[in-house]
Amino acid sequence: MALAAMPAFAQDAAPPPADAADQGDAIIVTGIRSSLQSALNEQRTADSLIEVIQAEDIGKLPDQNLAEVLENVTGVQITREAGVGTGVQIRGTNDNRTEINGVGTVGSGSGRGGISFEDVNAAIIASVEVIKAPTASTTEGSVGGTVNLRTIRPLDIRDRVATVRVQAEYAELSDSYSPRVAASFGDNWSTGIGDIGIVLAASYAEQEATSFRPRVDRDNLVPANGAVTAGGAPGPDFPFLGIQFLNQELENFEYETINFAGTLEWAPSGNLKLFFDTIINDQERRQDSSRIQASGVSTVSRFNVPNAFETVDFGSLDGVDLGSIEASQVGTIQPNLAADADDPNLRFSSDTGARLTDSKLFRLGTEWERGNLTVRLEASTTSSDTVSPNLSTTLNFINPNTPVTNANDNAVPFIYDLSGGSLAFGVDFDSPLAPSVADLTNPANVVLDAVTVGRDTTDNSEDAARIDISYDTYDQLPFITSIDIGYRYNKRSSTFNEVGSSIGLSQMADSPRGTLFSELLVPGPTNFGDADGRTLFFRDFLLIDPNRAFNDPDGTLDILQNALQQSPGMRSLSDPTSSDDAFFNIDEETHAIYGQLNFEAGPIRGNIGLRYVDTSIDSLGNTTAGGVVSQVVTTGGYNEFLPRINVIAEITPEIILRAAYTEDINRPDFNDLSTSFTYPTGPNDPVEFGNPGLAPETVQSYDASVSWYFAPAAVFSVGAFHKKRTNLFVTQVDDVALDGMGFRDITNPCEGGGIFNPIADRNVLSNVPGTGICVPLQTTINDTGSTTQTGIEVAFQYDLSSFEDALGFASGFGVIANYTYQEFGGGEATNSASSRGQQIFEAINPGVGTVTAVQGLLDFSPHAYNVTLFYEKYGLSARARYTWRDAFRTLDTAGGATLNSTLGFPTVTEARGQLNASINYDVTDFLNIGIEGVNLTKSEITQSCVNEGGLLCFQGLPDRRITFGASVSF
Repeated sequence: MALAAMPAFAQDAAPPPADAADQGDAIIVTGIRSSLQSALNEQRTADSLIEVIQAEDIGKLPDQNLAEVLENVTGVQITREAGVGTGVQIRGTNDNRTEINGVGTVGSGSGRGGISFEDVNAAIIASVEVIKAPTASTTEGSVGGTVNLRTIRPLDIRDRVATVRVQAEYAELSDSYSPRVAASFGDNWSTGIGDIGIVLAASYAEQEATSFRPRVDRDNLVPANGAVTAGGAPGPDFPFLGIQFLNQELENFEYETINFAGTLEWAPSGNLKLFFDTIINDQERRQDSSRIQASGVSTVSRFNVPNAFETVDFGSLDGVDLGSIEASQVGTIQPNLAADADDPNLRFSSDTGARLTDSKLFRLGTEWERGNLTVRLEASTTSSDTVSPNLSTTLNFINPNTPVTNANDNAVPFIYDLSGGSLAFGVDFDSPLAPSVADLTNPANVVLDAVTVGRDTTDNSEDAARIDISYDTYDQLPFITSIDIGYRYNKRSSTFNEVGSSIGLSQMADSPRGTLFSELLVPGPTNFGDADGRTLFFRDFLLIDPNRAFNDPDGTLDILQNALQQSPGMRSLSDPTSSDDAFFNIDEETHAIYGQLNFEAGPIRGNIGLRYVDTSIDSLGNTTAGGVVSQVVTTGGYNEFLPRINVIAEITPEIILRAAYTEDINRPDFNDLSTSFTYPTGPNDPVEFGNPGLAPETVQSYDASVSWYFAPAAVFSVGAFHKKRTNLFVTQVDDVALDGMGFRDITNPCEGGGIFNPIADRNVLSNVPGTGICVPLQTTINDTGSTTQTGIEVAFQYDLSSFEDALGFASGFGVIANYTYQEFGGGEATNSASSRGQQIFEAINPGVGTVTAVQGLLDFSPHAYNVTLFYEKYGLSARARYTWRDAFRTLDTAGGATLNSTLGFPTVTEARGQLNASINYDVTDFLNIGIEGVNLTKSEITQSCVNEGGLLCFQGLPDRRITFGASVSF
C-alpha cells in the first residue's frame, strides 16, 4: 500500500533523491514496501503539506474504489452509499477540490468538488496526492484539501509497461458476480525528432451494491392517558412516542464504468517538452430500489398502546437539556375501523432510475527551459454531461379483509419489534384482519397510486488556460532560490434542465387495479433478512418490474396509460416536459495571478506567495409571480487576495519541522446560486430556493507538524491544524405550522409558514384527500458568525525488513496507523425543531421554548483512526485495514426522510468501524493472483435522531463484497 500516512508536504513536489530516480522507482514501483518508500521520498522533499499514495504495481492502488483509497490518508474519512465509497471528507469537510494531473474536474451534479470518485476506476490511476496546504500556484477552491489523481508520465518510464488484470467481484446480498478488466501499456523511444513516449490505460468494470435500510418514524406524540389498547383497555398515564411511519428500503445500485486514460509526451530537445493528456469516463449508475411503507399509522396510534416501551434520552442541544420520554418499542398496529376506515395502509414503491454520465478531460501543454528560465503553458477542457432517466411507481395494497372506501387504500394490521438496536416490522399475520400471502401477491389487490417519469439533464464544463514562469535565482540572490509568477484563466458553466411528469392518485375511481397491468407486476425481493438474519420484515409484495421499466420505459408507460384510461376516472399521465421553474444556466469566469518567492537558508527552506482571484458570475434562471414564469438574469462578482506561506526546517537528516499559513475560498454550489426551484411530490420534502447573493466562504489555515524518519520507509509524525472559516454555507428552513389536529394548510398563500406546493400529495397531513399543500421552504445563506476547526493528526509507519537475518519470514510484517482528533466551534445559524419535534420537547419540558442548535458541519467526526497490518515476502503480499470513525451528523437518511421527519435536526450516524483485507501472490515474475474483501465483518450502520445514542431512527445493512482475479505483465 503506497501510503506515507502523515501530515506531509507540496503541490509541485521536488524530485526524489538521485538514487531513487536512477532506479526509476519514483515512477514505477512494485510492492507495498517500495511504494511506501517512493511516497515518503516525495513527501519528504516537498515544499508544502501533502500526502501521497503510490500504486503497488501498475494500476494497483491499495483499494478498488478511489474514495476507499483516500480513506488510508491521515485526516480523511469517507461516506458510503450502499457500502460503496462516494464522499470524501478532508479534515472534517466535504468542501474539497478534485483534479486529474493538476487539471480541475467537473462532476455530474451542481456541486464544486469535481468528478465523482465512483466514476473513475482506480486501475487507471498511478498515484493520489492530497494537498493540505497550498502554494500560491495551487488553484483556489478547497477548504480541507485538494485531491490530485495522477497518471503515469511516459518519458519517466525506464522499461516498457504492459499489464492486463482480470477480476470478478462477488456481492453477497445480491448474490451476483460482476466482471472487471483493466489494461495498461507504456513505452518511450529515442528517435530522430527527439524522445517520444506514450501511456495508455483502459478499464471496464461492473459492480452491484446492495444495502438494506429500515426506517421508523416515532415523532407522533401521544399524551398521558390519551390512548387505549387495541382491546379498549386504558393506556399509560405518561406521554409516549407512537409510530408515525414504517419504511423498509432496499437500495440496489448497478454500475457499469468504462475509463480510458492516455498520455503522449514529446521532447524534441533537452529543454523542450510537449504533452497531451486525455481522460474519458462513461458510467451508467442504475438504481433498482424498493420501499415498502406502512403509512397513515399515526391516525390509529391512540388506539394501539405498545406492548413494551423504551426510555429515550434526547440529550442536550446548545446547553439545553431536552430530557427523556418513553417511546414505542414492541407492539402491533391494529386498524380501528370506527375511527378511521382506511388506515393504516400498505404501499409498494419501486424507484427505478439511472445516472448516465459521460465525462471528458483534455490537456495540452508545453514546458520550455532556457538558462535560469522555465516556462510552462497549458490549456485544458473538461466536461460532464449527465442524463438521469427515471420511472418510479407506487402501488397501494387493497386488503380484501377490510372495507374499501372511496380512497385508493385501506387498512392493514402491522407488527413491530424495535428492541435490541434493530428496526424490525411487517404485516401482523395473527390479526383477524390480516391478508394472506396469496392476497399480498394477487394483482387484483393492488392499485396504481403514483407514477413519476423524468429525464433530467445536467451539463457541466470548465475551460482553462494557464502560464507558469519560474526564474532560478539560486546563484544571484541570497536565500532566494527562485521566483515564480503565473496567470490562470478559467470559465465554468453549469446547466440544469428538469424534464419530467408525475401523477398522484388518491381516489379508487382514478386508480386502476393491478389486473389491468398485471404483465408488468413481479414479486418483490425476499432477501431483506439476509444481512442480519431477521425474520420480521415485509417479504410478500408486488412491484412494477424494474428491469422492464428501465429497459422499456415507453412500453411500460403505454401499458400504465391504457390502464388509467380503463378506470372510471380516466386520468392520464402527461408527457414529460421541461420545467421552466427549475431550469438554470450559470456561467462563471475567473482570472487569477500569483507571485511566489522560493527560499532556502541552511536547514530552512520554503515559499511565500500571494494569489489574487477575480470572479464574475452570470446566472440565468426563472422566477414565478402570480403564476407567470419569467426569466431572470443575475450578475455578481468578487475578488480575493490569498496569501500562502510554507516553511520547512530540516533539524536533522531524520527530523523535519513544517509550518504553513494559507488562505483559500470556497465557492457556493451552482444550484445554491440559482434563482430557479422545483416542486417535489412528497409533503415533507421542502421546496429549495437558490440564493444568488451568496458570498464565497473564506478560509484561513494554520498548519504545523514534526516528522521523524527513523528508518527506511518509516515515519512517526504529529501535526496540528487550525482553520477559521467565514461566510459558512448553511441551510435555512421555514417550516409549516400544524393545526390542533396535526394538519397543514392546503390553501395558497401559506399564512402558517412554508410555501404552497401544488403537486405534493397531502397524505396524512390533511383530512381532505388530493394534492396541493403547504410544505417547508429551504434556502442556503451565509452564516453571520465565523467558525473554527482545530485538529491533531498522528501517524506511524514501520516495517521489519531490516531485521531479516534475525526474524526470517517475520521480517515481512509492517504496520501503518494514524489517528485524527478534530473539533468544530463557532457559528450563529441554527436548526430549529420541526413542528412535531417542538411538541415532543414541550411535552417533556413545558415552557422549554423553541429548541435550536447551531448547525455545525455535516459529516464531521471528532475522532477517527486507521490501522493497517501488512506482510510482504516470498512473493506474498497481504494487508488488513481496520478503519473507525466517530459519530457524525448527516442528511443521508433512509427512505427519503427529511429534517421534518427527524425532529428538525440532522441525523447522527453512530460510530462505526470496517475491516477490509487483501492477499496477493506472485505465481511467477509475470503472473499475480489475488483476492480482496470489503466490509468483511458486515458492519452495520445505525442512525439516531437529535443526538448520538438518542432515538433510533434508521439502520443501514451494507453488503460484504469479495473481489478475486489475476494480473499478467508482459
